[in-house]
Amino acid sequence: MKKAKSPVATLSPAAKSPAGTLTGTRGIRYVDGEPAIPAVPCTIHAPVDGGVVMADRAYVLIHVLPGQTSSVVRALRDIKQIKTVDPCWGKPDIITVVEVADQDALTQLVLSRIHAIEGVTQTDTHLVYRLKETKVK
Repeated sequence: MKKAKSPVATLSPAAKSPAGTLTGTRGIRYVDGEPAIPAVPCTIHAPVDGGVVMADRAYVLIHVLPGQTSSVVRALRDIKQIKTVDPCWGKPDIITVVEVADQDALTQLVLSRIHAIEGVTQTDTHLVYRLKETKVK
């Protein structure tokens, strides 16, 4: 049995036309003329004009043994490639943002440094990819 579509949530006319930028409103649902979810601009980590490419960025989600979160956070803060350390409720226990020169450096960071910290049981790594704006014909 198919659900009936809600007549309230629709795409605005502006959202149906091709957007020229990555931060356009294409595909955003509107309710009573307002976005159902506020638009969040995309982050581009590499210049599109051929400039210098920045380091690779990744989110590393870290699971920790009970009672070990504080000591793991202290150890993570001593690693220069880790830019943010955020302990969280639930799973994962800690979310970090790391910046490394390349994917090989990321592998070494996660497997040799983070996994070596006492109390770390598991990691889940998400490499951020670079978006390039494409021209709509």
